[in-house]
Amino acid sequence: FFRVTSRMSSRVFMGLGGLGAAGMGYYMMTSGAAAPPKHGPRMIICGAPGSGKGTQCELIKAKYGVVHISTGDVLRENVKAGTPLGKEAKGFMDRGELVPDSLIIGIMASKMKDPSVDQKGWLLDGVPRTKEQCIELDKACGKPDSVIWLEVPDKILEERVCGRRLDPVTGDIYHIKFKPCNDPEVAKRLTQRSDDTAAKLKTRLKMYHENTNNVANHYTGLVNKIDGMQKPDKVFEEICASLEKKPAAAA
Repeated sequence: FFRVTSRMSSRVFMGLGGLGAAGMGYYMMTSGAAAPPKHGPRMIICGAPGSGKGTQCELIKAKYGVVHISTGDVLRENVKAGTPLGKEAKGFMDRGELVPDSLIIGIMASKMKDPSVDQKGWLLDGVPRTKEQCIELDKACGKPDSVIWLEVPDKILEERVCGRRLDPVTGDIYHIKFKPCNDPEVAKRLTQRSDDTAAKLKTRLKMYHENTNNVANHYTGLVNKIDGMQKPDKVFEEICASLEKKPAAAA
């Protein structure tokens, strides 16, 4: 009798255990518990030269913890190091022309797919600038979750761009009117980037406007247009509101 009872008890216990597991599974399905995201937020910030992307990238990076990947920084690093890519890119940059896709996509994609970057999420700055770049980046890394687009009139952009000054030691950007350097020693070494002149800006804006619609149309439904004429903190406030309305993190 004891052995029969033990077996029966064991079966009952196992049955209850199975029901418990099933119940837990049902709870997780019905409680709204979401699986952890496969990757961090994926964002692209677009805008003409001088639209304020650099300022907003720093704010976005601090708030959302994403990795800021700037085409300009990557290219300038290669130019400074004198790499084959840097030497080739320098010619285009000095003429104020866009660097060809073939010199950009590979570098950006390898950075974006780095496991530590993918986990934190990324904020692309400087690409994509053409429909072809959009397509190639999508193939390599997938579509972004949100595209932030800063809008500023061309006449304002010239004053912003031509007044920029670069500290070659730290990489910090100053402006002779809007953000002057208060350190006399640092001020002595400030330089103007070769593509931050009125003539070069005209070429860059022409190419920017020629490709704007193609990029925006490619990311239809993901683009959040922001008035870049506002004060930086107000611009950032609107960016955050747009990201909350259209969450950047993928499920």
